[in-house]
Amino acid sequence: MIRTLFTTIYFLFVFCSTLLHGQPAYYSSIDFFQTGDDLKVQLSDLITETHTAFIPYTAQSTDTWGILSTSDLEFSTSDNVLLMYGYDNNDGMFISDRLRGVFEKCNFSGCTGTAGLWNREHVFAKSLANPSLETNFPGPGTDVHNLRAADSQKNTQRSNRLFIDDSGVESKVTNDGYFYPGDEWKGDVARIIMYMYLRYPSQCEAMNSATGSANYSPNGDMPDVFLEWNEEDPVSLLELTRNDVISSYQGNRNPFIDNPYLATLIWNGPAANDSWGTLSLAVFDEVLISVSPTITNRHIEISGLGESDFNVIIYSHLGHELASFRRSKTIDVSSFSSGLYIVHVVHKKGTSQVKFMVR
Repeated sequence: MIRTLFTTIYFLFVFCSTLLHGQPAYYSSIDFFQTGDDLKVQLSDLITETHTAFIPYTAQSTDTWGILSTSDLEFSTSDNVLLMYGYDNNDGMFISDRLRGVFEKCNFSGCTGTAGLWNREHVFAKSLANPSLETNFPGPGTDVHNLRAADSQKNTQRSNRLFIDDSGVESKVTNDGYFYPGDEWKGDVARIIMYMYLRYPSQCEAMNSATGSANYSPNGDMPDVFLEWNEEDPVSLLELTRNDVISSYQGNRNPFIDNPYLATLIWNGPAANDSWGTLSLAVFDEVLISVSPTITNRHIEISGLGESDFNVIIYSHLGHELASFRRSKTIDVSSFSSGLYIVHVVHKKGTSQVKFMVR
């Protein structure tokens, strides 16, 4: 396993103290003591329950065109969208463009594949879902987390080809008929497929979107290539912006954009970036210490440390750091209010933590 669990108390207070600084409140209901399928089910339930609005594909009011025209902008004041799979704006070829004017879109009938226009790419291809993703009514086929602005011809080139690993900035159809999205976009692809699998687990199985082995995941339900891309291509500013914009319309978020390491906790594979800095904490050996008295209103004495260097940190039961001391075995707690506290000791041989009560 990528991560061995800490002792329960250690993980609890470190998790709580860092949670307040990095993890969005959106995930406050998730029990991150769990990993694998247990964590996968929790996140699947969360993004399903918070998906409160289904966006029409094309409509007179708010539709997927309108959202993408904001979410996929190069930057907030730009007049250009970033094109999925694009890599070169200077070769004179529309199909390889990385940028396109936001109003130069293929939102009228009969324009599919028209040069110089952008349209809506289903990253999890419509026909690879079971049943296929429909766009005639709001639902899985109009989930904007799965839609990206793409050059109309490039979208046609990708079609419903399975993704495969390769290298280079160029997105391309490989010699064996698969599709490589390009170095800039492979992480985006991976995180979208992971989202779709959790949001529509029976309809959009990740294994139906790529070719290759699935050796990392215990259940063989996530292609290795997506876990590798998730680690190799970090989350971009565009992904972060899209997640916020789409969430403001649909209500739900893509967890793997908020923290790519969630994929590592669920399916193993290469350790992706832990955006919150809370889920990939190193495992330490435990140093046995004791505190006396365990119920006090004056001071506590820490024993079991010897004479070597150490640091002591006092946390509330909610994980808030209250005080820290260097090489101090006697701690005055007379100013603490009544309640439960945790003593955390960092020692050259490892760490330890014990509880005490102020009355």
